[in-house]
Amino acid sequence: MTDPVSISVVIPVKDDDTELARCLQALARQTRPADEVIVVDNGSTDASAGVARALGARVVRCDAPGIPAASATGYDAAVGDLILRLDADCVPDAAWVGAMADAFAARPDVAAFTGGARFLDGPRVLRTPLAAVYLGAYAAVMMPTLGHLPLFGSNLGMRRAVWRGIRSSVHRDDPDLHDDMDLAFHLGEFGRVRLLRGATMAMSMRPFTSDGAFGRRVARGLRTVLVHFPRDFPPVRWMRRALRAALRPAPGPVSRERRSPRAAARRYDTRPSPTRDTLSHR
Repeated sequence: MTDPVSISVVIPVKDDDTELARCLQALARQTRPADEVIVVDNGSTDASAGVARALGARVVRCDAPGIPAASATGYDAAVGDLILRLDADCVPDAAWVGAMADAFAARPDVAAFTGGARFLDGPRVLRTPLAAVYLGAYAAVMMPTLGHLPLFGSNLGMRRAVWRGIRSSVHRDDPDLHDDMDLAFHLGEFGRVRLLRGATMAMSMRPFTSDGAFGRRVARGLRTVLVHFPRDFPPVRWMRRALRAALRPAPGPVSRERRSPRAAARRYDTRPSPTRDTLSHR
């Protein structure tokens, strides 16, 4: 029998009270509810924080500007074994949390899962194909750069132990970075990233219809890539990943311990144990 796994959902928000209410209502209808929902209030001037509290979420305040800081604050506050992330203007399928939990349970070797999306507004006939084109273009550009699948911030999950291993290295203080792209650079050095199948995310098309929004996203993506150069220049990154893969032990039969979510999480926890820490100071 596997250990029970706990799940935290993190939602950064700034002045999105109506969309946030819709998102939280969808999370309340999950077939496998999250153990906690954390809404990170990034300086909202509307009723976002009040809406979150009224709908049962835990509100954490982040005064530092920008999504990178707000997301990182939410990940720091999470207590679940798994941390799931979506945006305030998203509506998850009813099976989203359960699909994430099942995916991690089935793959103890995976550090993070990322999923697809469809648009929930705009011309109905274009919602699914436009989302596919957008995410496909993102993957086509970033996979050669990263050497692995990129993370999509509106639909991702990672082990909390993984976050603890990279939290000091992510660029949380730069509001002009693409936060999920930055997370992918660091997390990809730590473990495998795989595609979540079985549950998609509905997201708003408004960031792509407002003046200059798409251009700002492109500029943030370019800045994020440049921040990681020269250490993450693609050929250098590919060589590091190839070396790690060559040195990785061959997979054996999956034992009961390896199937345990908590045992899987411990594989990624780089913090020194109390015993090792005590011995190192003698």
